[in-house]
Amino acid sequence: MRKSGPPKGLISYLVFELLEERPRYGYEILKEIHDLSGGHWEPSYGSVYPILYKFEEKGWAERVEREDEPDRKYFALTDAGRDELEAKRGECGTKAHEFADVILGFYHVYVTFSTDERFDVDCPDGDWSFDEQFSSWIIEQMIRHHERDFGRFERIDDTPEEFYERCGLDPADVDG
Repeated sequence: MRKSGPPKGLISYLVFELLEERPRYGYEILKEIHDLSGGHWEPSYGSVYPILYKFEEKGWAERVEREDEPDRKYFALTDAGRDELEAKRGECGTKAHEFADVILGFYHVYVTFSTDERFDVDCPDGDWSFDEQFSSWIIEQMIRHHERDFGRFERIDDTPEEFYERCGLDPADVDG
């Protein structure tokens, strides 16, 4: 179960990968992460810039001066940064369960707003609503994105316990 927000280290990993492509400045990194998320998420300036300065302090990145843009602070990955990126790739590879927890957790809250009588959320007409129609649209978009990225979507009839067992996962982590 996640305590809050995206998996720890996600933003710094994304910054590493983006700097691996080419030198970038902070706002460019924010916009690229926004694009990677399909326009649904953009970390704050207060999260990206401290990462860039930390990378510089640790010797993982260095500032690059550009004559055509002297006022922008571009950062480039160093050899030490590339080594650290390799370690982060392995670390990020262990975060799939955390991603699933975030996605499912926010979806459960969305559905709770739709179905739990304790919550009486006023949704303006002509805007998004916490209801079955919009819930179905969200799921439809997930399926469409899945099919675009992985191929035909096939339903999985396993219960969470059966899925965990079939995948060799710890059944203690089952939380539906």
